[in-house]
Amino acid sequence: MIGLALTDYLLKNGVSVTALIREGSGKAVLFPRHPRLRVVECSLEHLAEYRPEQTGKCDWFFHFGWSGTTGAARNDVHLQNQNIRTTLSAAELAVRLGAEVFIGAGSQAEYGRTDEMLSPETPAFPETAYGTAKLCAGQMSRLFCRQQGIRHIWMRILSVYGPHNVEQSMLMTGIRELLAGKMPLYTAGEQRWDYLYAEDAARAFYLAAQKGKDGSVYCLGSGKARPLADYIREMRDAVNPNAQLGLGKLPYAKDQVMYLCADLSALTADTGFVPEYSFKEGIRRTVEWVRKYDEENQYHGSVLQ
Repeated sequence: MIGLALTDYLLKNGVSVTALIREGSGKAVLFPRHPRLRVVECSLEHLAEYRPEQTGKCDWFFHFGWSGTTGAARNDVHLQNQNIRTTLSAAELAVRLGAEVFIGAGSQAEYGRTDEMLSPETPAFPETAYGTAKLCAGQMSRLFCRQQGIRHIWMRILSVYGPHNVEQSMLMTGIRELLAGKMPLYTAGEQRWDYLYAEDAARAFYLAAQKGKDGSVYCLGSGKARPLADYIREMRDAVNPNAQLGLGKLPYAKDQVMYLCADLSALTADTGFVPEYSFKEGIRRTVEWVRKYDEENQYHGSVLQ
């Protein structure tokens, strides 16, 4: 989702893009046709074999690739350990391509649960293999980039939504069920979360590449936390204001995250980033995209792999 949003944003701003994607990925069709875009198949495990002569040099290298981001795979320690290795392979490739900056996609999962705003200084105590691997990948790639003399930036992402969001996400699942005339079921929605529209996230990565300080960790969100129930109601209103919601029908998970909010002060001070889209506008755009996508692709519940 963020990779596609960033590709669109870079192209709109006159930047040429080479997108490395998993071999055989059905998502290749999601990229726009553009004279300044080249899509190349290169799975994570083959990054070490990639050579500059295949596509030429680059100035900025963004790394979004990661295996096992959902479900039980998040606690598969061996799989998550491989992600640390492939992140280092990506950083090595950035050096071979002549990049002046490597920007990696971290996660709020690096922190574990906390009741304070997440900032670069917030202590990190990850509770999953996924969060532990993200933390280690950020630290190891930072050390490698310092050794190689290129700038390193690690963006710890909170909750981003928008076109091409994964089908299993709370918002995308809710939109689909509401469009199908069903009543989506939720907890009471008292947890306070921070949502950021994908185009805003793309712009943050763009500005970080331009202006971010070497060695920085930036937290990426809207900087505002609201009750989850508020987001759910605005999502419902964007689909059908008269639809019923099953708030309070599900229990909280044992390890439920009750508070997520990004402290944007460092990111704003260094790059000037300030979110432009309200959740109301962002979710309206997302619902419009889902309706158009489903109509064009005759969506019947299948998911692109």
